[in-house]
Amino acid sequence: MNWAAMGAEATGGPGVAPLHPGPYARLMPGPSSTDIEAVLFDFGGVILTSPFDAFARYEVEAGLPPDTIRRINSTAPDVNAWARFERREVGPEEFCALFRAEAAALGLDVDATRILAGLHGDLRPTMVEALKRCGSRFRTALLTNNVTPLADQEVERSDVLEVVSLFDVVVESSVVGCRKPEQAFYELACERLGVEPSACVFLDDLGVNLKPAREMGMATIKVGDPATAIDELSGVLGIDLG
Repeated sequence: MNWAAMGAEATGGPGVAPLHPGPYARLMPGPSSTDIEAVLFDFGGVILTSPFDAFARYEVEAGLPPDTIRRINSTAPDVNAWARFERREVGPEEFCALFRAEAAALGLDVDATRILAGLHGDLRPTMVEALKRCGSRFRTALLTNNVTPLADQEVERSDVLEVVSLFDVVVESSVVGCRKPEQAFYELACERLGVEPSACVFLDDLGVNLKPAREMGMATIKVGDPATAIDELSGVLGIDLG
């Protein structure tokens, strides 16, 4: 997940494709189903529910304006606290200090520890089933911007780690030192999968993350409503994922 970019996208930052109206997935032109060899999935907002649901609840509880977290993340999205945290350039304590400072610069008082607490979403069973069905016919990869390597996740997230084990390839920003939407991140995924970008379809909930993938030749699906995204992926692959 790309939290910094999500803020920029939500506020219509420069060079960012507009969000598709309404909670629907969006299929962008790409290779035909006969050309697809690999399916690439984002994690938070696709396989997992979006942490921004938890952030919105915190904003209400703290009396903050709606989309406060998005607004903070829209400021210098490639080099701000979130971006540096996802590349593992800073640890949790430094992230919290930087994030508080960024909020204060906008005249806002935000408890960054509450933001960290809201990072973990819940598994979407229908997406997990779709992943399993994809895995029986295609190569699969997980492309995630995260702040802690999945191998270091706590035992209580064993359900999540089980799902992670279904992927042929896992690319994590906290491990490789780059992140979506940097092109190197997608190139690394294709290299590890042993496929060309034009042989891939990529699902993400952020248009800003899909844009470079599409420019590289991938088919892309913008995930809003999971059921709609699964239907569209079924159409691209020519198999039943439901």
